[in-house]
Amino acid sequence: MQRRRGRRTSSRRPAGKGRMVVQVIGELLITLGIILALFVAWQLWWTNLESNQAQQEAIDGLFEDFDLPAAPAPAASPQDYGEPVVMEPMSAEGTTFAVVYVPRFGEQYSTPVTSGVGTAVLDTLGLGHYPATAMPGAVGNFAVAGHRQTHGKALDPIHTLVPGDHIYVQTADGYYDYVYRNTQIVLPDRVDVLAAVPTEPAAVPSERFLTLTSCNPRFGSQERIIAYALMDSWQPLSAGPPAAIADVVAANASGGR
Repeated sequence: MQRRRGRRTSSRRPAGKGRMVVQVIGELLITLGIILALFVAWQLWWTNLESNQAQQEAIDGLFEDFDLPAAPAPAASPQDYGEPVVMEPMSAEGTTFAVVYVPRFGEQYSTPVTSGVGTAVLDTLGLGHYPATAMPGAVGNFAVAGHRQTHGKALDPIHTLVPGDHIYVQTADGYYDYVYRNTQIVLPDRVDVLAAVPTEPAAVPSERFLTLTSCNPRFGSQERIIAYALMDSWQPLSAGPPAAIADVVAANASGGR
């Protein structure tokens, strides 16, 4: 008897359908890659452009209120101007009241200081002032925060500071010259760095500190990098700026860097 041959059935899907699935997945991955690339570009490039423009506008507005000498030439020689004038604390967040200059960060470096450390300030206006800390020139701790890699990256070069570097703060009252001492890496919960005597909350201050705070490492936020400085001198606005920042002050006074 002749056996019938059974008809074999294929368990494979049509090749065309499999190719279509692979193609759709590939296109989705490419689209996702493009979105991620655009997001990185926005974070590392566009946010810096937007913030830098907003910072310059804030500085321009601040300089309109400064009673600068007709030609803000540098002071001829160091003088003793007595106790520094200290402005009243800001009552509202979002008020720009000072400009910081750090020659170590570049000859044209200047960035505004605005009251508050919320994202509305830090993502747009450079440095934010911790409201509970001292004002520039006051006994205690004038503490500020800033980004390193996005939104203007006001403190990107913080790790390059060398002991003896000068950090200048300009307000409507004058110029305060702080000298950098040292850097410390701490965990985010170390709020004692903002104490009137940094890291010593129970101590009574007798010196004038400046504390810069930012995230660490440069592309992360697992830690905080803290730079400490002590005030060395001050001079009123009428005396003109310190020689080291005369050019950038003049550029700001003329409405551009």
